[in-house]
Amino acid sequence: MRGLLSFFATGADRAPITDANQIDSLYRRHRLRVMLAITLGYGLIYTCRLALGVVKKPLIDAGVFSPSELGTIGSALFYTYAVGKLTNGFLADHANMKRFLAVAFLLTALCNLAMGFATSLWMAVLIWGLNGWFQSFGAPGGVVAMTSWFSNRERGRAYGVWSTAHSIGEGLTFLVVGVAVSALGWRWGFWGPGIIGLVTALGCYLLIQDRPRTLGLPEVNDWKGDRYEQSNKPGMKSVLALQLSILKIPAIWVLCLASATTYVTRYAINSWGILYLQEARGFSLPAAGSLLMVSTLAGIAGAVAFGFISDKFFHARRPPVNLLFGLLELAGLLLFFYGPNTMPVLVASMLMFGMGLTGLVTSLGGLFAVDIAPKRVAGATMGVIGIFSYIGAALQEHVSGALIERGMTMVGDVRHYDFGPVIWFWIGSSVLSMLLAASLWNTRLRD
Repeated sequence: MRGLLSFFATGADRAPITDANQIDSLYRRHRLRVMLAITLGYGLIYTCRLALGVVKKPLIDAGVFSPSELGTIGSALFYTYAVGKLTNGFLADHANMKRFLAVAFLLTALCNLAMGFATSLWMAVLIWGLNGWFQSFGAPGGVVAMTSWFSNRERGRAYGVWSTAHSIGEGLTFLVVGVAVSALGWRWGFWGPGIIGLVTALGCYLLIQDRPRTLGLPEVNDWKGDRYEQSNKPGMKSVLALQLSILKIPAIWVLCLASATTYVTRYAINSWGILYLQEARGFSLPAAGSLLMVSTLAGIAGAVAFGFISDKFFHARRPPVNLLFGLLELAGLLLFFYGPNTMPVLVASMLMFGMGLTGLVTSLGGLFAVDIAPKRVAGATMGVIGIFSYIGAALQEHVSGALIERGMTMVGDVRHYDFGPVIWFWIGSSVLSMLLAASLWNTRLRD
């Protein structure tokens, strides 16, 4: 165990480089590589998390799993992801991101390859649960890398760009993996992402760097001259003491609940949206995936827009923008479920929902918490938010699966679904999240 921990540990600080031109050159080079790796790499590895949502109807139709069993399998990933995001978030603050992320991406790829062979319920639960654990390295690792290489007042924009990874992964899953499943069968819904994951692990290992000081560079806030006035002096507290201090910030606990309820709606659409479109609206699998991909493309714009708007127009204050994006997300959700069943209306609803939801995930799922917690422990902050977020997602799988199965009836050889109760569960979660986020209107930022 000691050898394993030392393998993943961050390197020692090197002697400081004194040549300003060399410092500038190294920062410009590595910042681009790190952002490319954590954004595109995390986006590609996301396909290894969402594959189950694409293959639900083929698995139900083939009699492999029922909706409630699929809810159990899906929740296994979220429960292990929730716990893993907390523990691995604390570990990420001490880790070398090059190794930390590359190994995790390799192992999640292997889980997907194995999942293509699983037809036993408890084998699928075990493999998908392990997949969730290895997936949980990604977000804390990405945020630790980002906060190491991007300063306070550019963090909103950097975080917004990084948050597009979710939409990149969702889009690839809904469209590319959906087409593969239609052409080759449900097993390729797992094998395809597994192959993508193997390539991604190698690419991230080649691109990501450890902390700047391990390369002899100054901290990024010093390089950019970008520290808040109330900044704590480095070295006053140990990393562990700073990590534990975030538990004493009341706003963090409110954010935990706000993020959890946001993740109910987020993963409700990701996990069950294709089934809803197929059964309630009569879409084919590729057509359903294409429509949900509209929300992911809008999500890319939403993530970038949230960071830019909150940084540029609200001086890094997130609550006003949370409210704007929350209202946009809720309007899209209502239009999607209760608007006319026409393609222009459905596309418009997905544009609104995708932009609003991804903006909220950007803020409530991490950026706002990183703003109000010490930056040296960004990984632990993401871990605390993450455990609540994914417990919310896991409970959603159980509740949604049970409500959908309860509303499922057979008429001859045809299944019929009543999605009414589960839709109100999803909408209610969005309303609660918006109210919780609004309660933090006057929360202050810190360095």
